[in-house]
Amino acid sequence: MDRRVAIVTGGGTGIGAAVARELAGRGMTVAVVGRTLETLEATAGEISQGPGAGMVLVADLADPKEPGLIVEEVLLHAGRLDVIVNNAAFYRLKLVEEFTPEDFDSHMAVNLRAPYFLVQAALPALCKSPSPAVVNISSAAAAMYRPRQTVYGLTKAGIEHMTKNLAAELARYRIRVNAIRPGPVDTPIHRRAVEDPEARVRELGKMVPLGRVGQPEEIAWWVGHLVDPKAEWVTGAVFVVDGGRVLGPPEAI
Repeated sequence: MDRRVAIVTGGGTGIGAAVARELAGRGMTVAVVGRTLETLEATAGEISQGPGAGMVLVADLADPKEPGLIVEEVLLHAGRLDVIVNNAAFYRLKLVEEFTPEDFDSHMAVNLRAPYFLVQAALPALCKSPSPAVVNISSAAAAMYRPRQTVYGLTKAGIEHMTKNLAAELARYRIRVNAIRPGPVDTPIHRRAVEDPEARVRELGKMVPLGRVGQPEEIAWWVGHLVDPKAEWVTGAVFVVDGGRVLGPPEAI
């Protein structure tokens, strides 16, 4: 009961796993949420080796009942809730003529509806926390306009809008809400369904002015600082952590 408790969605791999390790390294109990038991158990096992603790919650955030059940389970086992990191995302790149209503709804369900109702379900517990914080993981797609990413980018622009509005609405409860907008990060989402994952990562790095993709730990570091009680005067902010990606590809000089 003395340990701060965090929920990290999409916590089995990539940015979510790195965030779970970062928060556990700061002494928190971290509930890692996702669909794949094996990866969640691997993350929880890693973080339980340090000063924090891990718990595993298998859930499909496309199911509207899951946010409430997740919060209920965390409170049952940990007794409190202080931090939410909305990291899970549904990601499909298709041209407009290829998109189906099911594709559209899946993006909305996981990328927008689930974060909103997870915060709603957690509100009573967050109000009791001495230092409550929410961090939403956005994407450079929120501010870039490219073929095939219309709907994904739409949901990420929506999560940034949600961040600012919830920050304004929940300030009366001292609940801070911020977002991080990463550029391309070396995670499994970029390596799936390509014949040469290393070539794909190099290709992405060429689009970044600083010359490389980011690492999950570089995003997790910012999450750790934003949920730290020392950041108690920061809310409603969107932190761009992208190596300059939104500035456009590097120009030859």
